[in-house]
Amino acid sequence: MLSGLFLGNVVAGAGPAGVRIAGGEVAAAGPGVRAEPGDEVVDLTGYVLLPGLAEPHAHLEKAFTAGRTAAGAGDLAAAIAAWIGLRGQLTEADFAARARRAALSYLASGATAIRTHTDVGAEIGLTAFRALAAVRDELAGTVDIEIVATANCPVTGLAGRDNLAAARDAADAGADVIGGAPWLDPDPAAAYRILLDLAAEAGLPADFHVDETTDAAVDTLSSLLDLAEDGFPHPITASHVVSLGSRPLAEQQRAAERLARAGAAVVTLPQTNLWLQARDSTGPAIRGLTPVRVLRAAGVPVAAGADNLRDAFNPLGRADPLETASLLAAAAHLPLDQALAAVTADAWTAMGRPAPALRAGSPAAFVAVAADDAADAVAGPPPDRVVIRGDHIVARARTQLEYPAPDRARVPG
Repeated sequence: MLSGLFLGNVVAGAGPAGVRIAGGEVAAAGPGVRAEPGDEVVDLTGYVLLPGLAEPHAHLEKAFTAGRTAAGAGDLAAAIAAWIGLRGQLTEADFAARARRAALSYLASGATAIRTHTDVGAEIGLTAFRALAAVRDELAGTVDIEIVATANCPVTGLAGRDNLAAARDAADAGADVIGGAPWLDPDPAAAYRILLDLAAEAGLPADFHVDETTDAAVDTLSSLLDLAEDGFPHPITASHVVSLGSRPLAEQQRAAERLARAGAAVVTLPQTNLWLQARDSTGPAIRGLTPVRVLRAAGVPVAAGADNLRDAFNPLGRADPLETASLLAAAAHLPLDQALAAVTADAWTAMGRPAPALRAGSPAAFVAVAADDAADAVAGPPPDRVVIRGDHIVARARTQLEYPAPDRARVPG
């Protein structure tokens, strides 16, 4: 019987080290750590060991549907319309199959925790939610899936009654988080209040789509912060927060300070928001991101997610948090270590989970990447990875590149 898992010759910090895992936690880590009798030994020579990656904002139920919808104008409104036109045709089995494929793709990249925003509402009911719950249960212990019951708009007034009822049913059926897009509701402030009340009643955190537009005049974040400052008892995450990036620096700083005081996290979604936002702009180019550096300077945890994966909202993506980190470094002008933190420590924090680390007592969730060091892993995310969860190797991804022998290679000219 194995007593533990020993990872040898990993690049971590100043040089090669050993990491011993027992009971699902790091027992010891450092240059002098050795395997003990009964350990499974994994030689990771040539790999850098990174804290486990996390995907803090996905839409697994939408994944891999790009070929089933028309692109339309390519903006957010067109994507929403295309998705609504498709989702009523999809079965629970269809939702589950694509969600499973997406979750396992994230796992192969090194993500052992995923938060997925899943539509619930009058039209779709709990069909997608039930599918995601089944996948969550199936993969439990290998990759943790948190389901955000994302209430369709509106949730206010008579028109919102059935959407709100579906969100309440999802909470009763085992949702992990309450969410929605109150910024699109006819009464955003009331929508935030209604959904926060539901979250409080259910004892759940909240994660909202907030101000997903480059229009600087749109500011529902202030309404959310007003309610958070009134004493919401659970963690709040604000995803997207795009319009804040279009406002003057002083306004950005004030909002960042309020977010920090409220203990709220922000999730930025570089690939999807770069794809969707500012398509009709005729002025200076706008990147469509929240002001990441301003938020970080104020002490706000800023995580980064992929958001959509090859669907009506974004036809791109490889289900790889390191790809997200690399893109974030370029789009937000972040140092590589800060970009990596957005898909490791800050992503776990945004999900309300203890962040894995190379120290005794840390939860054991790591990914070994065939790279020279952590910066190299972000700069050009390689496909070769070994994913560790608890005392086990839960995934391996390897791509063998083949080149012609020198005497057979053809040289142009």
